[in-house]
Amino acid sequence: MEHESQDSGATAIVIVSNFALNLHKILKNTDIKHVIITDLGEMLKGIKRPLVNFVVKRIRKMVPDYHIEGIIRFRQALAEGAAMKLSPPEIRPDDAAMLQYTGGTTGVSKGAILSHANIIAHNAMIKFWFLPYLSQNTGQEIIITAIPMYHIFALTVNGVLMMSVGARNVLITNPRDMKGFVKELKKHKFTLITGVNTLFNGLLNNPGFANLDFSRLKGAVAGGMALQDAVAIRWEEVTGKPLVEGYGLSETSPVLCCNPLDGTHKPGSIGLPVPSTEVAIFDDDGNQLPQGETGEICARGPQVMSGYWQQSNEGVFWPGGWFKTGDIGVMDEQGFFKIVDRKKDMIMVSGFNVFPNEIENVVANNKKVLEVAAIGVPDVKSGEAIKIFVIKKDPSLTEDELRAFCEENLTKYKVPRHIEFRQTLPKSSVGKILRRELKEEEVKSEAA
Repeated sequence: MEHESQDSGATAIVIVSNFALNLHKILKNTDIKHVIITDLGEMLKGIKRPLVNFVVKRIRKMVPDYHIEGIIRFRQALAEGAAMKLSPPEIRPDDAAMLQYTGGTTGVSKGAILSHANIIAHNAMIKFWFLPYLSQNTGQEIIITAIPMYHIFALTVNGVLMMSVGARNVLITNPRDMKGFVKELKKHKFTLITGVNTLFNGLLNNPGFANLDFSRLKGAVAGGMALQDAVAIRWEEVTGKPLVEGYGLSETSPVLCCNPLDGTHKPGSIGLPVPSTEVAIFDDDGNQLPQGETGEICARGPQVMSGYWQQSNEGVFWPGGWFKTGDIGVMDEQGFFKIVDRKKDMIMVSGFNVFPNEIENVVANNKKVLEVAAIGVPDVKSGEAIKIFVIKKDPSLTEDELRAFCEENLTKYKVPRHIEFRQTLPKSSVGKILRRELKEEEVKSEAA
């Protein structure tokens, strides 16, 4: 919060009281002058408003004590605003609509400058893509939104797109509570659901999920991290509908590619470019590579940002406006793209490139494994060695058993040298496993 407030130069903030203590801690280090605070029950009518707010604050203890001077209540701001006359500023298509901060999973979070034209073009593109699967009758489509609305995918796909077609959004406030999540899903004959691999895996491993009503489900779309084969296969077995992978970034509003939901999807791929979008594979010298060769995924289109806020942006684009995604991928003979891995996450073992996604995908196929993450750690002989962190699904799983499984399914130099069993893995707010934090833990451990 402090970094993004300082970097953006924000002077006003609207915040829920549950998180006001966090603001209290950083406020003096920012330029924020106007603080508008709301409560969870703020917009409820009658007795419900004070009742809900009392329960949240006094019974559930969800609002830590804070002290911020000169705050404005949300309803007060609305009342004062209603008495004023709006003088709309002149807005041009290329004006910045938002600073969408990156997740910071591979470095410092940066503000991607997304214009009004970026967001409008993106919505038109993905609306055209999803139109064959969406009813034109308002309220017919029910989409499950378990990703926070500040995440670019939830904001522009679950939010902007689904509102533009009249779909109904069901917001899941705490997707980590799988039991509560499944209980909420029972109330709705949902037609679409979006999320990350860990979310779908968690649902599949909840005993009540298989008993839900999937009669109106048209499919599910995964993004944010690699969709593992084992998860996609089991999802279709349980629901009878496909779980397909899409691809995009905060810098691209976000969708660049997506698999069709009509049964022509390619498992293991991120699909085809959406309309008006060019995607290609480049080498490190800026040369476009032919189909079948591995390199960095680059893209250009009307949904791609103009650059990062307060950054030099040197090296962000190739000549011709090709945005460098930082992801390594390959295009097959039919034009479908596949992500190999993040460029920064690549592991170098005795001169061979090893990509964590491949290791994780193989290990995840072991029926006794619930979750897995792979990183590279320093090694005197090979430069780097592969280490995996595993959460067990079956407590009987042993290190020797898992290593034998890897030796059977991986080339020798790709077999993990180190295996560590854990109860949890570090994740972002949308459930993406944070390899960076695991690497930092290893560095600190080595230093100690």
